[in-house]
Amino acid sequence: MFNLNLTHDPTLNNIQETPPTTSSALHNPPTLSLLHHRLLSNMSSFAVKLITPTPTTKLSSTRLYATPSQTAVPAPSPAEIAADRLEPRVEKKGKYYVLKEKFRQGINPHEKVKIVNEPMKLFMENGIEDLAKIPFEEIDKVKDTKDDVDVRLKWLGVFHRRKHHYGRFMMRLKLPNGVTTSAQTRYLASVIKQYGDQGCADVTTRQNWQIRGVTLPDVPAILKGLDEVGLTSLQSGMDNVRNPVGNPIAGIDPYEIVDTRPYTNLLSQFITGNSQGNPAVTNLPRKWNVCVIGSHDLYEHPHINDLAYMPATKNGRFGFNLLVGGFFSPKRCEEAIPLDAWVPAEYVVPACGAILEAYRDLGTRGNRQKTRMMWLIDELGVEGFRSEVVKRMPEQALERASTEDLVDKNWERRDLFGVHPQKQGGLNFVGIHIPVGRVQADDMDELARLADEYGSGELWITVEQNIIIPNVPNAKVKALLDEPLLKEKFLPEPPILMKGLVACTGNQFCGQAIIETKARALKVTEEVQRLVSVTRPVRMHWTGCPNTRGQVQVADIGFMGCMSRDENGKVVEGADVFVGGRIGSDSHLGDIYKKAVPCKDLVPLVVDILVEKFGAVPREREEVEK
Repeated sequence: MFNLNLTHDPTLNNIQETPPTTSSALHNPPTLSLLHHRLLSNMSSFAVKLITPTPTTKLSSTRLYATPSQTAVPAPSPAEIAADRLEPRVEKKGKYYVLKEKFRQGINPHEKVKIVNEPMKLFMENGIEDLAKIPFEEIDKVKDTKDDVDVRLKWLGVFHRRKHHYGRFMMRLKLPNGVTTSAQTRYLASVIKQYGDQGCADVTTRQNWQIRGVTLPDVPAILKGLDEVGLTSLQSGMDNVRNPVGNPIAGIDPYEIVDTRPYTNLLSQFITGNSQGNPAVTNLPRKWNVCVIGSHDLYEHPHINDLAYMPATKNGRFGFNLLVGGFFSPKRCEEAIPLDAWVPAEYVVPACGAILEAYRDLGTRGNRQKTRMMWLIDELGVEGFRSEVVKRMPEQALERASTEDLVDKNWERRDLFGVHPQKQGGLNFVGIHIPVGRVQADDMDELARLADEYGSGELWITVEQNIIIPNVPNAKVKALLDEPLLKEKFLPEPPILMKGLVACTGNQFCGQAIIETKARALKVTEEVQRLVSVTRPVRMHWTGCPNTRGQVQVADIGFMGCMSRDENGKVVEGADVFVGGRIGSDSHLGDIYKKAVPCKDLVPLVVDILVEKFGAVPREREEVEK
């Protein structure tokens, strides 16, 4: 098991919850002392202070599973799997886990880079200090230091933008549940401000910040500054666990099932070793995503995560059913499937550790397109994979799934924009639109001021790249809405087609992106808005490449960057267009509608799709009908 010392995130202390109303099936949620005792008994050394994760909605205990219907993964039974296939492929050497010699045939180049030099040494043994002092022209002369800059630094959340911005870096943070403070926001603003036009920040689709323009000599000081304000960028890239996602209005949602912040906070502390590094989970075969569901709205998108915790009761106890294996990649996209497992609330971290350990030990490390966890589940079968998880659980036990799912499958997803009352009387949260997630340093400073002046000094990030200002008293709402930033740039009530607009970084900064996305997404949407009228939001997602970080497959209309040819045969930027993605309890991945559409031809195509499939009315006809 993993030996960690976890500490409490102080931002969780800012909300005073009203006593929850619970159904008879939920009379005995885990108490704080019970959580402490069982975590201490079953996981390792925990020193945790957190809000009691108590179910907060009265519901029938006969809900259907809030998961998409799935076809069983065809695979051999556990008894038919060869014993040597279940031999762990990694071994512990010192404090790090390395791939065994016997399993090094046919591995991909990234695995070779990890073998030559352990990436986590750059952080845990302070290698970044020496690397940051080497001139860039010298770094590129030696393969090992070049690999440090282009590959291994990603274990520290530091990404070289070699293709388009040589010598500049993006830094990706860990921000469990998307909760950040005004002080943290001001610090990030101070970092990017020093880089002028090169510096900016993005709100990401995993409730996170990314900052841009960073230079290598500054990285050690930035890492120290992050630590001083309670942030880390550690283990946020490459073969690591990404930011744990939760309900973006956790703890203040009048209809929430459970406050997800304690769980996402604990998961993040476990994954990063309390921001000191956790080598037990840093040598995965590929990246890995996790979320904890706390809302009926499924804001957290469980079906596209490697592990999703779905709230459910069992014999009067509160806990979670587990979904596993959801992912996107250029060659394959799959929705998460049930593991047929339920864990009590205090086993959230042990279950995560056991699943990660099974994946780390047994996942293949050849073709990078076939190394996500679902490929291992395919090979072993759900039951075979489950049995490997059981072996790695405390007491080698894992209960079967509960039938008492707590997510209301018929729930209508709520819009988070504008002013909404919290469950704390007299307080409100205000959702504001951040166009395609891009912010500048001055914007961040102003957002921090608004959070302090009108709220509780926090900003909460959503997976749709927007921001929530929580804990605004009734008496301050009007003044907040009258602030110039909310009147002119970050609107609480954006135009209807802008509400669901999401875009990845695109080729402005990302070397993998084939097309520019953010400015184009705004331009296309603005033009479409002038041509048609719609009566409900339509979620439109843009991604610059098949890695689909813009999550186009879950959008109503998705655009995946590609190269195309115009009417004259000239090669131009284009997009494969997807239609029909759904989120929520009836989630469904969208299908290709039309391939390789030149970007200049997208506006009329989108207009046609909106009229044909979403009930849009052309503006000319709308005027006539008035």
